[in-house]
Amino acid sequence: MDSKVAMVTGGAGGLGEGIAKVLAQRGADVAVADIDLHGAEEVARQLAQYGHKARAYRADVTSRDRLQETVETILAEFGRIDVLVNVAGVIAATGFEDTVTSREEDWDVTFTVNVKGTVLASEVVAEHMMKRGAGKIVNIASHAGRGGGAGGGAYGASKAAVIHLTQSFALELAPHSINVNVVCPGTIWTPMWERIAERDRRNDPKKASLTGRQIFDQAILERCPLKREQTPEDIGKAVAFFASDDAFNITGQSLNVNGGTRMN
Repeated sequence: MDSKVAMVTGGAGGLGEGIAKVLAQRGADVAVADIDLHGAEEVARQLAQYGHKARAYRADVTSRDRLQETVETILAEFGRIDVLVNVAGVIAATGFEDTVTSREEDWDVTFTVNVKGTVLASEVVAEHMMKRGAGKIVNIASHAGRGGGAGGGAYGASKAAVIHLTQSFALELAPHSINVNVVCPGTIWTPMWERIAERDRRNDPKKASLTGRQIFDQAILERCPLKREQTPEDIGKAVAFFASDDAFNITGQSLNVNGGTRMN
């Protein structure tokens, strides 16, 4: 990743932060883009320790105009964007922890952020990449998008859409030498999974006395063949591979990083 410039949406925490750190460790300059500018600034400050350029930007992936402004600012400061990593995402609307199935507002917010956000960021940055005749786009979906699951229809469907979009963009952008791939994370202790654990605790009497972390650990033991949790850095390593020259002839592919929880 030496001398590459990577833009990471949703980079202010969780998966985005882990991915940004791996890219910086491997030599990339990183534009940390997030609607939470304060969080993005803190991550950018931490990335500076790796000796490469890191800057924070406020980015609203649901607005093409605002994304365009953000990308133009990044281009002015970095000169180019070699890699776009679409991480920005949500699991549901406010109140998710007290529900047992997806509500209309969950469908609205997950498809607006997870799907529309991925589309808009990809289209805006691809305009620049097409002019250069090169680029890498790596989307973040989930193994939840690989098959249906009770209670999580909106989130899983949004991530299935991201996998489908990845293939569509890969075909559309291939003539411009732009590779588009997707990583499907498994079970990772992030703020998003904390919400899942809290939902389980509130709705399952058997888990009412457990902490969120205990619910998470139980899920790992019950569902994951390797019996070990995945980390944001695990996802970052997969992203770094897709973003590297080693993946020169790989496009339209989806990679599970989930300890074998789902195999396809």
